Amino acid sequence: MNESGVYRSSGTNNAPLPLPNVEQVELQAMLDWLSTYGADAQGGVTRLLYDSAWCEAQGALAAKMQEKGLSPEFDQSGNLYGTLKGEGEGEESATGVEELPVVTGSHMDTVVYGGKYDGAYGVVAGVLALEYLQKHFGAPKRTLQVVSLCEEEGSRFPFAYWGSRSITGMTALEAVEHLKDQDGVTFAQAIRDAGFGPDSAYRPAAKNYGAFIELHIEQGQVLERLGHSIGVVSDIVGQKRFSITVSGEANHAGTTPMSWRKDALAGAAEMITAVRNIALEAGEPLVATVGRITADPGVGNVVAARAVFSLDIRHIRQESIDRCWQDMLQAFSRIAAEQQLGLDWEEHLSVTPIPMNAEMISDIQDTCEQEQLSYWLMPSGAGHDSQIFQPACPTAMIFVPSQDGISHNPLEYTAEADLMHGFRVLVRLLYKYGYGS
Repeated sequence: MNESGVYRSSGTNNAPLPLPNVEQVELQAMLDWLSTYGADAQGGVTRLLYDSAWCEAQGALAAKMQEKGLSPEFDQSGNLYGTLKGEGEGEESATGVEELPVVTGSHMDTVVYGGKYDGAYGVVAGVLALEYLQKHFGAPKRTLQVVSLCEEEGSRFPFAYWGSRSITGMTALEAVEHLKDQDGVTFAQAIRDAGFGPDSAYRPAAKNYGAFIELHIEQGQVLERLGHSIGVVSDIVGQKRFSITVSGEANHAGTTPMSWRKDALAGAAEMITAVRNIALEAGEPLVATVGRITADPGVGNVVAARAVFSLDIRHIRQESIDRCWQDMLQAFSRIAAEQQLGLDWEEHLSVTPIPMNAEMISDIQDTCEQEQLSYWLMPSGAGHDSQIFQPACPTAMIFVPSQDGISHNPLEYTAEADLMHGFRVLVRLLYKYGYGS
């Protein structure tokens, strides 16, 4: 074992594995089963943190883990673990370092009217992978776990990654217990009503991992368009999000000459065009998005006095995000001055880019070659729990294709053959880290 906590290649790690075919694993059936918890009238799945559908799903999954030969356990945050105990659990390695568990999994919660694959695929695949390994190889040398993280999406409360943040110790309950959902229910009340929290019988959430592997649908079109079976995630992008406010002067649409206007909406439109042009000039993988704009007073025959638009900038390098924002701000300021408009901005989110573990990336690539699967080294343009775990332990992400790139939608779909490709890569990695010498 190296100092990063994951096993490197050795004789047994590359031994042939009797891996299953698609018809031999209940991946799709178990995903369909899990999607019945929170099934909504729109044909999708809605499981929000600590609501009844979420509670039922986590409870049913705990029973399923038990059925599959794993030891289920909740923590105080509501994260659910299924453990395949290693022969040397609690013992020190030859280097004097305790053998911490290697963990796979993803999140249980969904967006409102979401799909059945986002998050759930990584959880289901982890459960079935550990069942398969135990059935064919017995107890591992090193403890393996699957975790169904309680929350990632931020769909109920204005806070995301609660599951992974609580495990890594990044965020304590005290920091979020005051938050309220749209019905006015506080986070503290919701966690108590679900049977969790510091007053429950469960152990604290904070825990150390030896490594974390997240198997996930891509939620984009890259793999499908390029014809690759597996995405090997190199980095998870950083993000900056802003609200930009442009102030002008309301006036009559028919009696105010064009050259005399202080039209906030026209100024905002020119700024939005600048966003696109600056992002195109910066080149991939930088992306910048204006997804929302409002105008005041919002009347068809009145020059707008005020316009507010959102701005989302993402890249795998922080310096590129910062440079792009400064270029855009300079352009906004120039446009505002030329059109005699006011300009204000507020930053709502700043997330640093996170590179995945280099050794684990290499292991995934080796595994894809063993499985004769075409792979693509790519960044993740969406945020994931892996970006929370990577600073705490070696972490890797594996993507499988999403049909038409659709996600957070009832139409979200990944073909069963693609699901199986990801599953086989996961099994090989867990065998390498759990059973290797």
